[in-house]
Parts: sequence; C-alpha cells; structure tokens
Amino acid sequence: MWQAGCLATLILLTGAVGLIVLLWHLASAIGFSAQGAGGLAVLVVLGLAALLGVVIGGRAVRRVTTPFGDLIDAAGRIEGGDYSVRVPMRDEGPPAVRALVRSFNGMTARLEANERQRRTLLADIGHELRTPLTVLQGGLEAMLDGVHPADREHLAAALDETQVLARLVDDLRTLALADAGALALHREPTDLEILVQEVARSMRPPEDATGPTITTDVDRELPLVEVDPVRIREVLTNLVGNARRYAPAGTAVTIAAGWARDRRSVVLSVADGGPGIPTELLPSVFDRFAKGADSRGSGLGLAIARQLVEAHGGHIHVDSSAAGTRFWFDLPVTAEAA
Repeated sequence: MWQAGCLATLILLTGAVGLIVLLWHLASAIGFSAQGAGGLAVLVVLGLAALLGVVIGGRAVRRVTTPFGDLIDAAGRIEGGDYSVRVPMRDEGPPAVRALVRSFNGMTARLEANERQRRTLLADIGHELRTPLTVLQGGLEAMLDGVHPADREHLAAALDETQVLARLVDDLRTLALADAGALALHREPTDLEILVQEVARSMRPPEDATGPTITTDVDRELPLVEVDPVRIREVLTNLVGNARRYAPAGTAVTIAAGWARDRRSVVLSVADGGPGIPTELLPSVFDRFAKGADSRGSGLGLAIARQLVEAHGGHIHVDSSAAGTRFWFDLPVTAEAA
C-alpha cells in the first residue's frame, strides 16, 4: 500500500507539472510574455496550484490505501490462526471501503465464534463419551474379575450404556449431516392432527404413573403439509419428553397446532407448567451440549430439533418463565395447500 501511495503521488505530481507546461504553452500561443512581474506571478500561482493539487490528491490516496493496508495485515494474522484480529473502523475513506472493513470484521467474528464452538464441541463430545464408556468398562471389568456375576441384571446394565453411546453417535451424525447440508428429508403430505395425536399417545405415561398429563389442541382446518413426518415427530417427541421431565404432577403438557397469523405457515407448539428454564441458560438453550446442572441428557436434543426445523424452512423459538415453558416452531405451507 505504501508503494501504491507513492506511485499515485508521483502520477499526481507528473500530471500537475504537465498541466503547468500545457497552460504555459497556451499562454505563449496567445502572446502572453513571461517577462516581468506578471509572468513571474503567474508561474508562482501555477506552482502553488500544482502543489495544492498534489497534497489534496495525496491525502485522498492515503484515505483509500490506509484501510487496505490494515486489511492486508489482518489477513496475514488470520492466516496464522489469529481470529481475534479486527480492522479499526475509520470515519474517513469512501463508503465502499468502510463497508468492506465492516464485512471483514463480521467475517473474522464469525470465524472466531466457529473456532471457539469447535473447541468446545470437541471437549463436550469427549466428556459425553467418557461417562458411558467408564461405566461400561467398569461393569465389564467387575464381571471379568468375579466381583459381579455375569447375570442378566449386570449384562442389561452394560447394554443400557451401549444404547446411550449409540444414541449419542446418532445425534452427532444428524448434526453433522445438517451442518453439511446433506440431511435427507423424505417429504410427503402429512396430516398434522394425526401426527400430533400419535406423539401424544406414545408419550402419555401409564395410568398408574405420576406426572403431567398430555393434552392436544389442533386446528381441524389445517391442510396437509409437505414435511418429513419422521423428523417432525422426532422434534415433537423431544420437546414433549423435556416437558414431561420437568413439569410437576397435576399439570398438563399441551401439544398444539394451528395457522400462523399470516396463514403462510402452520405453528406447532409444546407448552408445560413447569418451573421454567434458568435465565442464564435461556439464550443458549438451542446450542449443542447446553443443559442445566440437573439435566440427565446429552444436551443435543434441542440443537437437533433446531436443525430439523430449519431444514424444513422453519424456525424454532422458546418462551419461558416461572409459570412454565413454551416451545414453538413454524412450517411453511405451499400456496396450493393454503
């Protein structure tokens, strides 16, 4: 950038000198004489004008080249793995250059966040895998050493831990496919009322069990929606399972489905009367491995639910207070169905 600035200044200076020479020849052609004080004054004025033009042009070049120099330095630091670098925003300079600096800083902020999430993800995966592996290894070693008999009870406990590992691997695979944009959806016309009723029946506890009841509230005028029923059922099952886990006995978990206000999409929701999500956890509730201190899950369920909903072109949201929690998500409806 320094060399480019010097080159631009040299070009401006050459242009100014050429302009002076041109004006001088024009003046000579019309009979103007350089002799005397008048000619000298004209030469001085032309020289000062050329100098002023070079100064103004140099400042303009500097205003453009300085941000580009900062960008080049920052790009070199990013190449070296420093994603915390930011290019200072300057009030001077063309609007296009300032917009470029803002975009560059936004890119580096995204890279820094992704790198931080990657490191956190690797640490969390290691932690989540270590727990069932430790339990499984301890149980098998105890049976081999004769501490525990290799009976049905202890083998069933070992099998449970392998199932925990299998679910974790499946969840990670689903997230990886969603991140890569390779998550396959098998869309088909789906009756949401039937889907909601099936989820409610499968999630209702036995009659002699304590816990919240499962109720439904579905608009019967909803059209068939082109979705992957298996994936949407997975989302609802996850949300209802979380609600059942935290809602006290005597309350209700309600699965609802209805039109959005603009009638361009349908909205499905799961609401409970539980204690609500902790305030400090609420902003990151859809992040991977985000879970409360008393959570027994892997912390991937809501992250997968968000990925599945977004793969359908929708968005998932949450409202939570001491009176309860409500998750809801929208699914676009085709013009023909609407």
